[in-house]
Amino acid sequence: MSVAGFKKQFFKASQMMSEKVGGAEGTKLDEDFKELERKADVTSKAVVDVIGKTSEYLQPNPASRAKLTMLNTVSKIRGQVNSPGYPQPEGLLGESMTKYGRDIGEDNSFGGALVDVGEAMKRLAEVKDSLDIDVKQNFIDPLQAVAEKDIKDIQHHLKKLEGRRLDYDYKKKRQGKIPDEEIRLSLEKFHESKDMAESSMQNLLETDVEQVSQLSAFVESLLQYHRQATEILEEVTERLKERVNEAQSRPKREFKPKPRQSFDYGDEEHSNGGYAAGPVREPSCKALYDFVPENDGELGFYEGEIITLVRQIDENWFEGRLRGQTGYFPNNYVEVIVPISH
Repeated sequence: MSVAGFKKQFFKASQMMSEKVGGAEGTKLDEDFKELERKADVTSKAVVDVIGKTSEYLQPNPASRAKLTMLNTVSKIRGQVNSPGYPQPEGLLGESMTKYGRDIGEDNSFGGALVDVGEAMKRLAEVKDSLDIDVKQNFIDPLQAVAEKDIKDIQHHLKKLEGRRLDYDYKKKRQGKIPDEEIRLSLEKFHESKDMAESSMQNLLETDVEQVSQLSAFVESLLQYHRQATEILEEVTERLKERVNEAQSRPKREFKPKPRQSFDYGDEEHSNGGYAAGPVREPSCKALYDFVPENDGELGFYEGEIITLVRQIDENWFEGRLRGQTGYFPNNYVEVIVPISH
């Protein structure tokens, strides 16, 4: 730091101490400036808070919300994106319903209905993807630009204004010891910073037309999402009504129990009590949360998936198998269904 710069910092620090400790009066800014500063401060806080709350509204899941914030970078590299890069809860539910619906059998009323609703949920997930992308690009990103440029400019100019005020007040109170020309230059710089701060705050407050347009785009995206969601749900509702009518008109099947197997008093050495042994269930667990691998050898999974347990590494880790892959994962992310036999 130069000698002049060091002196300036000393002057400002001395003036700040005399105001805070000694109760010295500093140069007062006019009421119009204070009102402008108040409005700019409220607007700045609104922009920052709305950005955060909108992201939370779109994605309550923190991991998905972090990926949502990366959409802007992705869109610049690839152009318009069709998927935000993370699974929607509707899609995960839809995958589960369609899987088990087909396992039960689509000729079964419940199995067919599960497939119908599952396919509808997957369509809802696609519509939700579009909502996330539209809101991010047409509402969050423009507000983020305001936060990163206009609001930062205001903070910069206000900080500079306060520094120059302290410098001017220090020199003014030592008039006679400090040359008049130096005091005059200090006053000019103070007014210059005041003008710059006023201009930056005014620029922020004059963007209300753009901000209202962005809010309108946000509401239009929501409206489009709910219209499409309503159409999908109305379609599946009609299909389920048809299935209910079909199930009610179908004659009930009479249950006829099979003859009971008699107890086998045969060879005791090879007898297991007269009944065939049931199938052995393999060790498995159910994922309670999403787990994203961070290291080589770890096994990733989504909430609700069933994982085959291979072995227990220690008191905190399991080794498991899912979708043809084997890896390690923490045991506090899962609920054991069939324990590993020892």
